[in-house]
Amino acid sequence: MSYDSQIEKRLKSLEVHLKEENDVLFSVVESFRQLDQIGYKLGLLDQEQSYANRVSWWPMISILGTFSAGKSTFINSFFGQKIQRTGTQAVDDKFTVMCYNGEPNANVLPGVALDSDPRFPFYQISQGISEIVARGGQRIDAYLQLKTCQSPSLKGKIFIDSPGFDADSQRTATLRITDHIIDLSDLVLVFFDARHPEPGAMHDTLQHLVTETINRSDSNKFLFILNQIDVTAREDNPEEVVAAWQRSLAQAGLTAGRFYRIYDADVAVPINDPKVKERYESKRDADMADIRARIDQIGIERAYRIVGTLENAAKAIEAKFIPEVQTLIERWKSRVYVFDAILAVLLGAAAWAGHHFGGVNYAELLPKTQDAQLIVAGVGLLIVALLHLKVSGFVVNSLIKKLKKEIVDDNHRESLSNALRKNTCMMRTLFMPLISKPRGWGNGMRNRLNAILSDSNKYVQALNDRFTNPSGAVQKTDAAK
Repeated sequence: MSYDSQIEKRLKSLEVHLKEENDVLFSVVESFRQLDQIGYKLGLLDQEQSYANRVSWWPMISILGTFSAGKSTFINSFFGQKIQRTGTQAVDDKFTVMCYNGEPNANVLPGVALDSDPRFPFYQISQGISEIVARGGQRIDAYLQLKTCQSPSLKGKIFIDSPGFDADSQRTATLRITDHIIDLSDLVLVFFDARHPEPGAMHDTLQHLVTETINRSDSNKFLFILNQIDVTAREDNPEEVVAAWQRSLAQAGLTAGRFYRIYDADVAVPINDPKVKERYESKRDADMADIRARIDQIGIERAYRIVGTLENAAKAIEAKFIPEVQTLIERWKSRVYVFDAILAVLLGAAAWAGHHFGGVNYAELLPKTQDAQLIVAGVGLLIVALLHLKVSGFVVNSLIKKLKKEIVDDNHRESLSNALRKNTCMMRTLFMPLISKPRGWGNGMRNRLNAILSDSNKYVQALNDRFTNPSGAVQKTDAAK
């Protein structure tokens, strides 16, 4: 099966899934198809790529933190089923993706189940993992697994549990996969252990999940949770534990935001003082209610995020990529001209030296018949064209190498590299003086982009009609209920 048919397979799977769940997003899939065609035409996408693959179509919640912070206990309590093993030591060294299954028995599937299914956000992630851990030779099953259960809390969502940062010896791969998961997630729950609130006990978590994330444009999706707070009820000064934790966050750069304190009542230490117990339970229940509300909200946020991704990708083509591709084309042309001139000077100098110092008489070397002279001229032009193409290829490769150093974002860099190669094909290289704009770009393409932007506005309006009601009028859905 070709790559482009793999992309189409995923888009069709999305349509089947969304047809009943969300008719607005069902229509958005077709707009992504149209945007992909524009990307292919302009060279910004390879045939095996799709803008639809750059966003998760399922609401995703990732659960990160140190290995002893009670992440698995929280998951089991939240779903009302024992999905994850619990313990004071690291009990799982894989990223666990959890989704709903109507069957009563839970299933545990290997990582390949995620890698080979285009409906999941980890589709074909094995290639990226193999690049991350090329020297280790580990396969995807060593890092990912899929678990299913019947919990209603999982319907329409994907949860991801991570191995503790301090528990995994394959640090580089763990952090890289964590970055990928963070980018895909709608909500990130970062757990800390109230039994060890000191900075040294959570160094990796503070560095990677606090310091390196507070400046993200989507930093509001991070919730910082001090778990197992019940252990502090027996302390002489329980407030100091919370204060020490918040000081550690502040030292890592996080000085504002909402911090949560929770514990699991089923495994909590007994709190004998009724007033203290009431205070702890009240705080826990309020914070858990807020966390659940955020989790319930991401289904709505997901819809707007997907439409926003479509709109931003369409806007970026004209506002960002086309000017950058135009600049690359001008650099390519000017450098090829310079190298062509240098090559011409060198060849001319060699011919002059051959005539003056070597006594070569070029006129005598030319054939006498007109047909033979035309053949020689044709061969000469062919050699010049081949040298010109060789120079062009050298310049293109040098520009792409420079892009790798200048641009950090993989998708951005790859799009520019693909477009540069498309705009420097053989025919465009041979007729370089006639090139004035990127290949495929014109008023027709601009109109196609404007149509997609117009559709994205309609999608937002449709979502607003579904989720808002400023007039207070009784909607059909409310009346039906």
